[in-house]
Amino acid sequence: MTHPRYPHLLEPMTLGAGPGALTLRNRVVMGSMHTGLEDHPWDIGKLSEFFAERARGGVGLIITGGYAPTKRGWLKPFASEMTNRLHAMRHQRVTGAVHDAGGAIALQVLHAGRYGYHPLSQSASDKKSPITPFKPHAMSTKEVDATATAFAKSVALARKAGYDAVEIMGSEGYLINQFLAARTNDRDDEWGGSPARRMHFPVEVVRRSRELVGDDFPIVYRISLLDLVEGGQTWEETAELALHLQAAGVTVFNTGIGWHEARVPTIITQVPRGAWRSYTARLKEVVDVPVCASNRINTPELAEEILAAGEADLVSMARPLLADPAFVAKAMDERADEINTCIACNQACLDHVFVNQRASCLVNPRACHETELVLTPTMRKRAVAVVGAGPAGLAAATSAAERGFAVTLFEKSTELGGQFRLAMAVPGKEDFADTLRYFTRRLEVLGVDVRLGTAATPDDLAGFDEVIVATGVEPRMPAIPGIDHASVASYADVLSGAVVPGKRVAVIGAGGIGVDVSVFLTHEHEDLDDWMAHWGVGDPALHEGGLTEAKPRTPSREVTLIQRKTTPIGIALGKTSGWAHRAVLKQSRVTQISGASYDRIDDEGLHLTVDGVSHVVEADTIVVCAGQDSVRDLYDELGRGHLIGGADLAAELDAKRAIKQGTEVVAGL
Repeated sequence: MTHPRYPHLLEPMTLGAGPGALTLRNRVVMGSMHTGLEDHPWDIGKLSEFFAERARGGVGLIITGGYAPTKRGWLKPFASEMTNRLHAMRHQRVTGAVHDAGGAIALQVLHAGRYGYHPLSQSASDKKSPITPFKPHAMSTKEVDATATAFAKSVALARKAGYDAVEIMGSEGYLINQFLAARTNDRDDEWGGSPARRMHFPVEVVRRSRELVGDDFPIVYRISLLDLVEGGQTWEETAELALHLQAAGVTVFNTGIGWHEARVPTIITQVPRGAWRSYTARLKEVVDVPVCASNRINTPELAEEILAAGEADLVSMARPLLADPAFVAKAMDERADEINTCIACNQACLDHVFVNQRASCLVNPRACHETELVLTPTMRKRAVAVVGAGPAGLAAATSAAERGFAVTLFEKSTELGGQFRLAMAVPGKEDFADTLRYFTRRLEVLGVDVRLGTAATPDDLAGFDEVIVATGVEPRMPAIPGIDHASVASYADVLSGAVVPGKRVAVIGAGGIGVDVSVFLTHEHEDLDDWMAHWGVGDPALHEGGLTEAKPRTPSREVTLIQRKTTPIGIALGKTSGWAHRAVLKQSRVTQISGASYDRIDDEGLHLTVDGVSHVVEADTIVVCAGQDSVRDLYDELGRGHLIGGADLAAELDAKRAIKQGTEVVAGL
C-alpha cells in the first residue's frame, strides 16, 4: 500500500536478483558511522543493541562502521577488522539481533590507507596525510594485489557472518580513494600512472569480491562524487569508474562527498540541507544500477523530495538515525513532527570518535548507550517538578514523563528553549530550531503540564516528590570601567533581537559564543549557490576535484573579535567543525585580537592593551560574550532537589552536557 505522505521513501525495493536478492522494506539507508563500539569484542552486545534499536525503528538497510580487511588497514591500533572466521562468528550476534528486529544490515569494508592513525599505515604512495602524524608505507605491486584479495575475503566473511550485503568504502579519502586520485597516487606500475590504471585497484576489489560471493549477494560501493581536494578526480574519471565498477558487479552505488582533509565542510550544520543531491542525480544518469543519496539529508520530507524528483533511488541518513532510532517508524505512522531531528553539530558523534571516545548524540544521549542509559518505567507514579525549560530542563521533563512520572515544567519566560533559542538565531544553525520543535511536541504527546511565564517559588514546589532545577545561566558582565556605557550589549540581547548593533562592532570574548556572535553580525541570508561560491565548490566536469577559486564574502558589518587568551581564536572549538567556523571568520574579514587586556569603554570605543601597547577599537556597539554565571537562587533556597545544566555548571552554551545530564538524572530517579 502506498504511503500518503512518503510514497517513494517508504516503498520497498529489491537489491540484486536470484536467491540472494535483498528486499528492503523502504528506501531509508542508515549510513555507516564509526561509533567506537566496533573495536573491542566485549562491546559486541552494546553494538548489537544499537543496531537492533534502529532496526525496530523501521530503517530499510543498516550499514555498519568500517571494518578493515587487513591489520595495515586499521583506522587506529587494534581497531575493527573482518579478517578471519572468528570475527565472522562473533558478528553473528550483530546480524542476528538486527534480523530478529526485522531489519537488514550490511558490513562496510574499509581500508584506512594513509588515514590510519598508526605506524603500520600504507597507501598507494608514501605521501603523508595532513590529518595524521604517520607517513604511510608505499605499497609494492604485490601488496596492492594482496590487498585487493583481502577486501574480497572480508566480503566473503561478511556473508558467512549473516550480513545481508556489504559496502566497499571507496570515498572520503580512504585507501581506494587514494588510489584513484593523482594527489595520492604517483605510481608508475599497473596500479597508477594514468586515470585508467588508477581505477584498476577498485575495479579489482569489486571483481574479486563478486567472484567469491556469487552473482546474487548485494555489493554496495561508496563512490566519491566530489573529492574537494587539489589533485582529485574529474567528473569524467568518476563516471568512467562507475561504469567499470558496475560491470565488475556493483549492485548499488552509495555516494560520498569530500575527503576528510578537504577545506570545504560537507556535513556540519552550516552546510545547507540537501546540498549535494545534484551530484547524486548526475551519477544516476550514468549508471543502470540504483544510486543512494547522502550527506545533510535529515528529514523525511527532504528525502521524499529527492526520490520523487528521480535524483536517487535510496537515501542514506547516518546521524539522523543516531538522533532518532524511530525516525522511519514515526514517518510511517504520520508522526514526523515527533522526529528528533539531527542538527549536524558533530559535538557528540564525530567529535567523540576523532578523539577516541565512544560516539553518541547531542540531542539523544542514549545513542550508543542503549544498554546503559535506560529510561525504565517507574513502579510508583511520583510527582516531578522541573524548573527551567532550556535544553537540560526539556530533556529532564520529557525523560521523566517517558518513565511515567507526573511532570510539571515551570518556565519563567513565555517561550521554551532558554539559551538554545539564542543559538538557533546564528546563521548556519537554523536546524537547532528543530530540536525545540521536537521537545515542544514531545511535551504535548506525553501530557506534561507546561507552565510558561511562571517563576516557580519554593511554595509552588512544596508538594512535589522530586524537584529538578534547570534554571540556566545569565550572561556575565566583566568589571571593565565603562561597562555600563550605552554602546554595550550582552550577546543575549543581540541574538534575541532586543539590540540591533551598529556597523562597527567589537566583540569581547572569543569562545564559542563570541565566534557565533561574530558570524551572526557579519552574515546575511545566503542561498545554496552563494554558499558553494564562498567555499569554492565548482563543477568537477570543469574543475579537478570540484574545487575552484572561492568567491569573497561581503560582510554586513565590520567586526573585531577580542580575547584575553594568547592562544589562537577558536582553537577549542569542535574537533571536526571548529576549523570551518574559523574559516568563516576569515572569509568574513573579522579582525581577531588575542592577548588583550580591557582597559575601559567610552565614547571613543573599546580601549585595549596588547603586548604593552594601547589600542582603541572604534565601535558603535560592543557585544559582551565573556561567559555566564549560573542562576541557582531557587536551588539554594529550596535546599533540596537535583541541579542540572547551566545552573549546575556555567560553561559556554553546552547543550550536549545539559541534555545528557537531564536524561541521566531522570534515569536515576
